[in-house]
Amino acid sequence: MRQRYRIKFPPADSQALGQNEVTFVLVEDSEEKRFRFHDYHEIYSRPGLYEQLFYDRLKCSSPQKVGEILQKTMDASGWNSTESRVLDLGAGNGIMGEVLKKHGVARLVGVDIIGEAKDAVIRDRPGIYDEYYVADFINLDEDIREELQEWQFDCLTCVAALGFDDIPAPAFLQALRLIRNDGWVAFNIKESFLNRTDTSGFSNFIRELILSEYIDIHHLERYRHRLSMEGLPLYYFALVGQKVGDIPMDFLEQIEMAG
Repeated sequence: MRQRYRIKFPPADSQALGQNEVTFVLVEDSEEKRFRFHDYHEIYSRPGLYEQLFYDRLKCSSPQKVGEILQKTMDASGWNSTESRVLDLGAGNGIMGEVLKKHGVARLVGVDIIGEAKDAVIRDRPGIYDEYYVADFINLDEDIREELQEWQFDCLTCVAALGFDDIPAPAFLQALRLIRNDGWVAFNIKESFLNRTDTSGFSNFIRELILSEYIDIHHLERYRHRLSMEGLPLYYFALVGQKVGDIPMDFLEQIEMAG
């Protein structure tokens, strides 16, 4: 049986914070410990805490949603998902990997920047991934890059990890460049990132990528990602597309110059 934790949310009016800055209180041994929602190294080190916080309490639906859209899009295109070699970027403790495994993908490799994520996968979901790398995709070690290239990936997934301080644009671009042309890309982003009123670098990157000659978007859908602490819906977009050309290393610089 999964361990249950005492989790307390601060009063609704106590935090006028961004989504990546929101905190919760964990009661352990009668001591209250405050963590940010994105303090993954602390959350992953406690078995079942991530699932209890984001899936039981806040009803996160993104792995199932993105996985379902990816599968349906592949099927409609005549692509056999059981032959796919998938790179799961920002894999965390393997929840998206578990979804992909149920769809029967041929090979599945996870990547995350923190060691606690890999430890959590080994502890909670052993055997989900064929390999799991702890790596920084902004400063990717050349030996790891060569190993990743040898997998010959034809699909990239990245769920509940893009934007904020988790996976910035340069890291996502590095992952995209590891996917072969005609391969698939499936990810989700907060709805505001597609709004032109958001002028952040990541938002500009995503909009330009979607409109570029390098990605052919097959499916774009707005859906409820999860609930906020106040019980309000947080909406994201799920995207599934096909990579149709080599994305240049200076793609980000081109966007900045054009802006």
